[in-house]
Amino acid sequence: MTAKVALVTGATQGLGLALVEGLAARLSTEDTVYLTGRDAGRVAQAVEALPAGGARVRGEVLDVAGPHEAGRLAERLAERHGGVDIVFGNAVMRVGPEDDPREIVGAYAEVNNFGTTRLLRAFAPLLRDGGRFLVVASSFGTLNHLAPALHGRFDGLSSLDEVDKQVAVWRDAVADGSARGGDWPGFVNIPSKIGQVAAVRALAGQRREADLARDILLAAVCPGMMNTPTSAMWWDVRDAPSPAQAAEVLLDLVFRPVDPAQYGELVRDGEVLPWR
Repeated sequence: MTAKVALVTGATQGLGLALVEGLAARLSTEDTVYLTGRDAGRVAQAVEALPAGGARVRGEVLDVAGPHEAGRLAERLAERHGGVDIVFGNAVMRVGPEDDPREIVGAYAEVNNFGTTRLLRAFAPLLRDGGRFLVVASSFGTLNHLAPALHGRFDGLSSLDEVDKQVAVWRDAVADGSARGGDWPGFVNIPSKIGQVAAVRALAGQRREADLARDILLAAVCPGMMNTPTSAMWWDVRDAPSPAQAAEVLLDLVFRPVDPAQYGELVRDGEVLPWR
């Protein structure tokens, strides 16, 4: 049996680190989990701090905001292993209540949205039979959180290029201030998450038949509210699950048989959230 290869982005802390630890515990000693992040020191520190046992954990520097970094890492992993089996797209730029959307939206979209589509372009072609590619989004990533006048911008998109184009329109409207006088929500997380889910849906529309025939799951996932410092800036999360607890639900999707109803959709607690 071929050793399995897993990759987690944004994995030096929080949910990403919990996903790496959970994958390492569930996989065998013959398998490899790649823990990635944009800072080499933090990547090395995170790898060193993980408990022993289970799959081998290797650190790799990956800044998804870099136009070519995901592609280069995909090439290296293809050379080493011939393909990948599990990908969690978890890299995220966090935003606080005091941040001015006009000032941060460029970097925010670069990581959260264009970083997601770069990862999909680079690693989806490497998925082996039985593979899983899960993009961490949120329940904000559904059209019911967006004004009806804007639904057509993200609904029915058929390619990642089309998704990138619509995200760029939103980004530019926020940056130049015109979004304030229109239908766009003030909370940048909403259009960003919708863009992530739209990216998964667009790629899934191209791959669905072939992927399901190969037992591959491509989906967006919502981990739910978590008790993290970033969430605490916005909400009372004292009673929310820890990242480790939230990770277990997502990991179950990796190790269970594919449910075709979940393919290409946004999944929370095993249930598909309606897109419209």
